[in-house]
Amino acid sequence: MSDTTIVFLFIPGLFLTMLALLEVGRRIGMRRMAGETERERVGLITVETAIYAVLGLLVAFTFSGAASRFEARRALVVQEANAIGTAYLRLDLLPAAAQPALREKFRRYTEARFAAYRALPDLDAAKAQMAKAVALQREIWSGAVAALREAPPNATLLLLPALNEMIDITTTREIAAMTHTPSIILGALAMLALFCSVLAGYGLAGGRPFSMALHMVGFALVLTATIYVILDLDHPRVGLIRVEFADQALTDVLAGMK
Repeated sequence: MSDTTIVFLFIPGLFLTMLALLEVGRRIGMRRMAGETERERVGLITVETAIYAVLGLLVAFTFSGAASRFEARRALVVQEANAIGTAYLRLDLLPAAAQPALREKFRRYTEARFAAYRALPDLDAAKAQMAKAVALQREIWSGAVAALREAPPNATLLLLPALNEMIDITTTREIAAMTHTPSIILGALAMLALFCSVLAGYGLAGGRPFSMALHMVGFALVLTATIYVILDLDHPRVGLIRVEFADQALTDVLAGMK
């Protein structure tokens, strides 16, 4: 079972555990209700408010980080497409005899890069395509350097930086794809959500059955849904929130090479 599958199976378990702890908190509240003074209640509310505030801040910062990484991944797809397109166009600076072979390698390279990310979350298939793209990078670089010996001097100044940018962006994208919310933050968020469930259940003690059930389910559902969205933003090739729409930029570049 992949790490991604484990992460998304975690959400239903968290929801059910929160419901159970809400009920535990409610039963504790029912037992202490009769002997609880007004002063004690005010003190408890003060502590609960502070803990809920910490939970809200942690959710907000974690959500913001996941959303920022999602936007960065989307932007990197477009940036890579632009880098490939620019380098491909600058092949015009090379001698005519050297261009057909390099253009064919560019087409195969772009196809491999596109296939690598489309294969996710199948890591083995993705790595195979990435390895193929790396091999083509070397062939394109060595072929371009050899062809530049017979090209005007300004061709070197224009083509090599474009090829270098096209190659460098692959490392940037791979690191961005592997960067997610740290496990310790997700663990802290889950533990805080569970603890707040006990507190929320305690505060609901003594309410009407329908009202208590509605608030308990609502509390657990809202928190787990928010955590799911955070995880979904962090894994944009797996869940409901997808980054594939940005792949159209690579598709358009590939279409221009036909």
